Amino acid sequence: MKIIGIDPGLSGAIAVLKNNKVLNIMDMPVMSEGKKNKRQLNSALLVRLIKENIIEGEEVSVVVEQVNAMPGQGVTSMFNFGQTFGAIKGICAALELPIFFVRPSKWKKHFELINSSKDSSRTKAIEMYPTLSKELGKKKDVNKSDAILIARFYSETRLLDK
Repeated sequence: MKIIGIDPGLSGAIAVLKNNKVLNIMDMPVMSEGKKNKRQLNSALLVRLIKENIIEGEEVSVVVEQVNAMPGQGVTSMFNFGQTFGAIKGICAALELPIFFVRPSKWKKHFELINSSKDSSRTKAIEMYPTLSKELGKKKDVNKSDAILIARFYSETRLLDK
């Protein structure tokens, strides 16, 4: 089974795993919008990226981190985040891909990352996949690490849920 893990949001990422091997990791595709060059999700490119990573007839599950509003986050940024989250759900529905949601506390607890720094998920992913140390070498790559761990969490726990 192929698992697509998604850390949603404009600075999020997508990871594709099969048999716990990372086949692909990529940043969330974004584009500029309007006069102020604000970033927004490039939905068409996201569709293409997902399609390029699946084969027709292949068993695929999409796992998305289910996040909520955080204290101190502005109304505009939450609206933009919700828009991106909704677009991801819509794209999966249009592609007829099963989508599952996991709360950050659940996958982080599984990997013993509760109450640790944001960067610790990057360290954990590099420990699990040392060959990806170059691709996950920068602090900004924490979102790619999160996407990998979200997919891996589903892979390791999906049999327990059945």
